[in-house]
Amino acid sequence: MKKLFIIAIMAMIAPMSMMAQKFGHFNSTEIVSAMPEYTAAQTELENLAQQYQADLKRMQDELQKKGEDFEREQASLLDNVRQRRQQELQDLYTRMQQSVQDNQEAFQKAQQEKMSAISDKVMAAVKQVGEAGGYIYIMDVTMGIPYISTTLSTDVTADIKRALGL
Repeated sequence: MKKLFIIAIMAMIAPMSMMAQKFGHFNSTEIVSAMPEYTAAQTELENLAQQYQADLKRMQDELQKKGEDFEREQASLLDNVRQRRQQELQDLYTRMQQSVQDNQEAFQKAQQEKMSAISDKVMAAVKQVGEAGGYIYIMDVTMGIPYISTTLSTDVTADIKRALGL
């Protein structure tokens, strides 16, 4: 009898305790795009990409010029000189390909480092808002979550922006 009474009370209390739990959601895209760090990172990454493009263009121009010179002169070159020049062209082409690959890797690393720092800052603000507000979960609506009830969940985007000083 005592067990039945406890079970009955627990059955009534459990739904009430579920209602007391707080859930939140936020839009990370809106927050990140408002951060000055993001704007600075985008500018730095654009400058880096332009630098890599300029380097590639310089190498392409050099390869094209040397290739044209070789085409024009190859009939009059000795065999050993022609082979050496062909090898130089091949080496230049290989260096250009390696440079493209190295630049892509360096760009991706720089992009990841900059965005990771921004993401860490946002996540710290989310944690701060979550702890201060007593939230059980705070979910990012931009992460492909199929459905978030906006009536049962609080939009804490503005709170996170305030925590970041935006």
